[in-house]
Amino acid sequence: MHSSSTYQERASRLPGAVVWTKRAVGRTGAARAPVPTAVLPALPVLPDGCMDLLWTEGRLLVAGPDTHAFHPDPALRGPWAGVRFRPGAAPALLGVPAHELLDRRVELADLRPSSEVRCLTERIDAAPDPAAALEALALRLAAEARPEDPLVRAVAASLAAGRSVAATAETVGLGARQLHRRSLAAFGYGPKTLARILRMQRALALARGGVPLADTAARTGYADQAHLARDVRQLAGLPVTALLRC
Repeated sequence: MHSSSTYQERASRLPGAVVWTKRAVGRTGAARAPVPTAVLPALPVLPDGCMDLLWTEGRLLVAGPDTHAFHPDPALRGPWAGVRFRPGAAPALLGVPAHELLDRRVELADLRPSSEVRCLTERIDAAPDPAAALEALALRLAAEARPEDPLVRAVAASLAAGRSVAATAETVGLGARQLHRRSLAAFGYGPKTLARILRMQRALALARGGVPLADTAARTGYADQAHLARDVRQLAGLPVTALLRC
């Protein structure tokens, strides 16, 4: 969830990624906080299976995959810029399995040499368009990384399309245990959790487009509207009706 008055996003030159910006909120000059527990003040950030590379003045960070709604700290005013990678893409770029960053926000210097990150941070701080400079960094990391595993992309695409975990495993030619192990490294959690998160995102997209909740539930594989409501509340921490008003 994002506040449209201060948040903007666009497609990235990196395939499947999104570049977003969040303008500073309120006065500036507050003391620097520890590693952020949020990136978008005021509204919860819902799990989406993705990881983000983040910039705010003087800092580069990584947001790991979330299993539940992430509640921002209003004291972290920004401005912020981010590159949101498609599910499964970030671990190869960052050189760390996704499950090690599950429900975490960490300094990029914890994952890469601190001297390198210091130079990168200074360069992005000085750029006329920090979001574009951050995107250039993401493109560089992608060019230096090993090629993205086509199996990971196939798993993400299958689950995003609403196929079952069993059908997905059969499609990619993996047993249940192998699929679970590969999913932990690529997405941060097993395929059942990823499927549940992606189903919630599909349902919210339909409901925000005006599809009635009962029809949304039927079209996205929930047993009924009550099942949809329970699942969204468990993942998002808010009733689905409240999310649709934001």
